Amino acid sequence: MLVRTPAILIHEPKRPTVWRGRAGTVLQRLALVALALAVWQLGAQHAPSFVLPSPARVWSAWTGLVVQPSFARDLGITLGRIGAGFALATLVGLPLGLTLGASRRLGNFFEPTLTVINTVSSSIWAIFALIWFGLSNWTTIFVVFMTAMPLILTNVWQGTRTVSAEHLELARTFRMPRRKVLTKIYLPTILPTFFSGARLAFGFGARVSLVAESLGASSGIGYRLRQAADLVQTDQVFAWTLTLVTLMICLESFVLKPLEQHLFAWKKKIQP
Repeated sequence: MLVRTPAILIHEPKRPTVWRGRAGTVLQRLALVALALAVWQLGAQHAPSFVLPSPARVWSAWTGLVVQPSFARDLGITLGRIGAGFALATLVGLPLGLTLGASRRLGNFFEPTLTVINTVSSSIWAIFALIWFGLSNWTTIFVVFMTAMPLILTNVWQGTRTVSAEHLELARTFRMPRRKVLTKIYLPTILPTFFSGARLAFGFGARVSLVAESLGASSGIGYRLRQAADLVQTDQVFAWTLTLVTLMICLESFVLKPLEQHLFAWKKKIQP
């Protein structure tokens, strides 16, 4: 005889809706921004304006920059350099990481080289780029490339170690060509790791682009930062810096992260 449990005794776990979860996250971030602005304003009241300008002063400087025709041009130049360096880093780092991960002999041979590249600072790469390329777009592109490529390569290389040994043994049994092994087994496995490394590399590349432009460029955000610093226009330094930071946060939040979530929506999230 089957006995049904009364509906009143059935307690389903209450889960917050997606909307409530997102609203809570937005409120927390807004509270963090408000706290940062309050601390900033408090510090600006006890420091000279050329050392720490107030948020209102920086906002006024930013509105003055936006109306200038050079603002959009410099912004576009910097984004173009970052994008070109990142694209080159992906085109080199992804296949090279796959190749080194699939061949233990090649991996052991080139591992010291990768260690040396990761050890060299971005500032040193900027000096070399300035010597080799002078005041040109390639100076910034090269520095972004040398910063982002090792990160992408290393993440892809580490991702190849998670490839199932059973799948590789099955591929050997059916005598699958090396090219298909890379594209059909290794590539789908390392894609999540690749996207994690690519997001990190993009952020690092954006930061080092300012260093490269401040040393070896006659246009772009980094050049404008150096120009404002030379003239002790600290409010403009803050305005340009916050512009790039806000832009990178928007690209990360509304382009890279949603793209990664869309591509890997099939993966189950582990709930705590």
